[in-house]
Amino acid sequence: MSIKIENLKYIYDPGTPYELVALDDINLEIKSGEIVGLIGHTGSGKSTLIQHLNGLLKPAEGSITVDNIILTKEKGQLRELRKNVGLVFQYPEYQLFEETVYKDIAFGPRNIGVPEEEIDGVVRDAMAHVGLDFDQISEKAPFELSGGQKRKVAIAGVLAMKPKVLILDEPTAGLDPKSRDELIEYIRLLHEKEQITILFVTHSMDEVARLANRLIVMHKSKIVFDDLPKKVFKEVETLQNIGLDVPEVSKLVHQLNQNGFKLNEDIITLKSAQDAILSALRSKTC
Repeated sequence: MSIKIENLKYIYDPGTPYELVALDDINLEIKSGEIVGLIGHTGSGKSTLIQHLNGLLKPAEGSITVDNIILTKEKGQLRELRKNVGLVFQYPEYQLFEETVYKDIAFGPRNIGVPEEEIDGVVRDAMAHVGLDFDQISEKAPFELSGGQKRKVAIAGVLAMKPKVLILDEPTAGLDPKSRDELIEYIRLLHEKEQITILFVTHSMDEVARLANRLIVMHKSKIVFDDLPKKVFKEVETLQNIGLDVPEVSKLVHQLNQNGFKLNEDIITLKSAQDAILSALRSKTC
């Protein structure tokens, strides 16, 4: 499912002394099946942008088209839009409210009219997608789970509604390193298996390097970069000037090259760096 944004503008508190332009003339197209990283300093407009894609906010100007669903200031098919676009907020575990994991994941499908006889299969599929063991935790209370498990339950609740677009706002925020790595891997596998469109907001350049095949950078309500991550990460000075950084792997490659290596500056993942360094070391010892 593709998304097309045309001339999008959004203003908080218009006509008051607190008026703030949060989005200014945003033009963007996300193709079906892409996995896109969205980064920007706090206040850049990224959270405001993703809330438009689920219809939580309506454009002050411009339009958003999700397949044949059009959202403008005047109109929008919000129910249909929200069935197709699943939004997982930052710290979604705070929104878990049912007495069991099963009931929490089943809530969304029931709410949109999925027949009762299909609910069990939907819940099982959603839990499997994020690596949760149905037999072990489906009847547990959400508050009994670890932070990483709660995050997966929240994502499973959105996946249970079978969205064609999944939007994740800081999906790994607050997780320990092990839970963070597991969740990143499950998101990657979900995209690989289902080929749904995924847009994720993050402050971690390393997460972008591991997950995204496209990177959008926002600054002061505008898009400043929209390209392959490896190309964007070459713009070190510009990124640093707007309060961002590059992956640690990129820094390592740059430093090694300054010390006599000749590694490809496009390397942005740890695995690629390991392979390139080992190859360079072997060639030096031959």
